[in-house]
Amino acid sequence: YAIDDSVGLGPIFDGIGAISGGGATSRLLVSYPSEQKQQILDYLFKPNFGASLQTFKVEIGGDAQSTDGTEPSHMHSEDDENYHRGYEWYLMVQAKKRNPNIKLYGLPWAFPGWIGKGAQNPYKYPTTTAKYITKWLLGAKKYYNLTIDYVGIWNERPFNSDYIKELRKTLDEVGLHKTKIVAADSTWHDIVSAILTDPELSAVVDIIGVHYPGTMSPKEASATGKPLWSSEDYSTFNDNIGGGCLARIINQNYVNGNMSSYYNGLPYPNDGLMTANEPWSGHYEVKSPIWLAAHTTQFTSPGWSYLKRGFGAGHLQKNGSYVTFIDSTRKNFSIVIEAMSHKHSQCIRPPLPQYTIANQVASFQLRGSLKNMVNNVTLWRTCLKFNKPSTLFERVGTIPVINNVIELHIEVDCAYTITNTFGQSKGHYPKPPVGRDFPLPYMDNFDNYPIASEAKYFADQTGVFEIYNGRMPHDRVMRQMVFSPPISWCTDAAQPISLIGSEKWRDITIQTDFLIESGDGILVAARIGFGGCTIAFTPGVILRINVQGHYSLSVDLGGYFIIHADKLPVSIHLHTWYTATLTVKGGVADATINKKPLFSNVFIGYSQGFAGIGALSFSPVQFNNFLVRHS
Repeated sequence: YAIDDSVGLGPIFDGIGAISGGGATSRLLVSYPSEQKQQILDYLFKPNFGASLQTFKVEIGGDAQSTDGTEPSHMHSEDDENYHRGYEWYLMVQAKKRNPNIKLYGLPWAFPGWIGKGAQNPYKYPTTTAKYITKWLLGAKKYYNLTIDYVGIWNERPFNSDYIKELRKTLDEVGLHKTKIVAADSTWHDIVSAILTDPELSAVVDIIGVHYPGTMSPKEASATGKPLWSSEDYSTFNDNIGGGCLARIINQNYVNGNMSSYYNGLPYPNDGLMTANEPWSGHYEVKSPIWLAAHTTQFTSPGWSYLKRGFGAGHLQKNGSYVTFIDSTRKNFSIVIEAMSHKHSQCIRPPLPQYTIANQVASFQLRGSLKNMVNNVTLWRTCLKFNKPSTLFERVGTIPVINNVIELHIEVDCAYTITNTFGQSKGHYPKPPVGRDFPLPYMDNFDNYPIASEAKYFADQTGVFEIYNGRMPHDRVMRQMVFSPPISWCTDAAQPISLIGSEKWRDITIQTDFLIESGDGILVAARIGFGGCTIAFTPGVILRINVQGHYSLSVDLGGYFIIHADKLPVSIHLHTWYTATLTVKGGVADATINKKPLFSNVFIGYSQGFAGIGALSFSPVQFNNFLVRHS
C-alpha cells in the first residue's frame, strides 16, 4: 500500500469529538465527587492521556425534552438571560482547561416557546431566533471566555435557508465572523441540493454535517467543495462491539465517504466513550471506545491532512481499512489501521452490509516526502477479545522500516497506529470506588446550591427545575421555570417532571413540601418506568394535587388511567406551603397531605421505577425538603 504525498494531500483533518447533548446525557457527571470527576474529565479531554478529544459539541439548551432529558435555555423568556444554568458551560470550561486547542460547537435541539410566539417553528421569526442563538455564543465569551468555533441550525430537523442566512448576518454584526456554520445536522440530500442551487446559501454554510452516514457520502456532497463531517455518529453500547464500531467508522468515514471530522454521540445509557452514572458512589468505567479513539486523537491534531485515498488511505486486501495523516511540515505522520469484523463492529445504525475479514500481512511503502525519512516507527495496538481480556492501547515498541517499507501482521478485531511521533500514553488512575445502588434514605433541602443551578441527581424530563430564592420559612427551593410549552424536539409531557433515583425502585416513600404559585397543581410520582422522548407515555404511580381542592391517583403520567380520586381534606391556597407523602409498597399505595390521609391500600400493581416531582401544567411551582426512603 503506497503512502505517498507527492500526488497532493487529501482534506484537512478537523478532529475527533464527542457530544454532550440530547438532554441529560452528561447530567450525572457534574454531581460526581471532585476526585473522580476530575479523573473522568482527564480521560475524555486531557491530551495524550485517554480519548484526547479534539472537538466538543454541546447542546444549546431549549427547555424541552431532547432524547434523554431537558436542558435549560439561557433565555426562558424574551426578557430573561442567565448564563449559569445547566452543566454544558462547566464541561466546556473543563475541556478547554485541559486542552486549550479543543474546538467547541453549539447546536440547539429545541427552543423555548417564546421564540415561535406560540408556533412550533423556530424559523417563523428568523431574526428573533438568530439573535437568541447569537446571545448564547456571546454569553459563552463574556462569562467563561469561551470561543465557540462552530454553530449548528436545528438538530435532525428541517433547516431553513433564510434563517441560515440571517444567522450568518447576525453573527457578523456582533463580530463573530470566525464562527463557522454547520448545516444541517441531519441527512445529505436536502442540504446538499440547497447549497448546489443557492449561491447565497453556499456562501454562508461553511461545513456540511450529517448524522449516521454509514461511512458513505454522495458525489454531490463532494461537489459542493465543503468540508464533510459526520457530525453525530456511533451512539452504540460501549462494550467491545461498540469499540469495534468506533474504530471502523473513524477510519471508514474518510475511506468511504471523504468525511474529515467525526462526533461520538452520547444519547443513551452506556453509549458514551465511558460510563459514569453513579455520582453517589464515585464509580465509573473506562471502556474500550476511549482507547480506540486514542488511536487517532493521540497521533494527530486538527489541521493535519489526510493523504489521498489510494495514496495513503483505503481498504485492506482482506478487508479492514487504513488512513494516513501528515502534518503541515510533512515530517510527522501516523497510519491508523483497523481490521474489525462484521460481527464485532456493528453500530446502532445504519445497518452494516455483510462482509468477511481475515488475518493478513500488509506492507506500507513510504514515498514522496516520507521516503528515506525514518529507519523505524512506533507501533501501538488494541485487540478486542470476547472470551478473554482485551489488549487496549498497548505500545508494542518500534518496528523497522526496511527499504522504505513497513510490514505489519494484522489480526482480526484489532486496531493499530504506526507513527513517527512521540508523547502518547495510556493514562491511568487508581481503580475508582465500587459501584452501589442509590443510597436511601435521601433528603435534599436545596439550601447548598447556587441560584439557577440544578439539584444533584435530579434529571428533568419535561420543563426545567432550578434552584430559586424561596419565601420564608423556606430559603432556597427547587422551582419549575418553564411557563409555556417549548418548541419541542420530540414529545414533551403535558406535565413538567423531574426524576431521581433508580429504575429498580419498588417500595419507597416520597415526601416533599410544595407551594403552588399559579397553574393547575403539583404531582408526586413513584415507579416511573422510563424517561426520554416517551416520557409522556410512561407508566408510574402518580399523585396529583390540584388547586381546585381535589386529588387523583393514576398509573400513568398522562392521567388517562385514574384509579382513585376524591376531594382533599385541606383547602389549597396559592403561595402556601403544604407537605405531601406518597408511599408505594408491594401492590398498594398510600398518600397524605399535611399528615392527613388521602387514601390507603389502593391497588396499583407491581411495577418499579424512578421517583419524581412535577407540575400539572407549565407553571411555577416550588418544592422543598424532598425526602425518599424505603417504605
